[in-house]
Amino acid sequence: MQTFIRNAHGRELEIARVVAQGHAYDSADPQEVRRQWAKLSLLANRLMHTDDDGHLERVAQQDFMFRMWVIDRLGPDDTNPDWSLDALAADTLGALTITPAQAASLAGRWRDLAIEQIRLLRRHKNLTAHLETLLGHLTPGRNRDQLSAWTSARRMLP
Repeated sequence: MQTFIRNAHGRELEIARVVAQGHAYDSADPQEVRRQWAKLSLLANRLMHTDDDGHLERVAQQDFMFRMWVIDRLGPDDTNPDWSLDALAADTLGALTITPAQAASLAGRWRDLAIEQIRLLRRHKNLTAHLETLLGHLTPGRNRDQLSAWTSARRMLP
């Protein structure tokens, strides 16, 4: 499957991502097998590069959500950045281009904003969809504090 994914393009990558993800969800398999399938799903997802910003946002959002699912269901693993809580928190913060305060300020008047600004708010809402679960696992610290501020701002986003 890994060879197939490395040689696949477009729709084939999406199909491989979904198939591998489905195997990762299979609770009948041992945990390590499920993590291997999860890695393949992430690989397929990450290879779906285009110049379309919306597509890159979808890839990032799927990456964050699936990593969170694996961490939540199969447990974190600090020896692997894909399953590390701190790495997921840092990756999430790295993907956000505005502050929670800026997002909240814009959200208060989102109906009057230009379409590009509304898209920016939607992007941030999508990229933070996993935060409630992530915060339940994070230890107190700077990343947790920053992400906690995002959960409040996220509730206001369109």
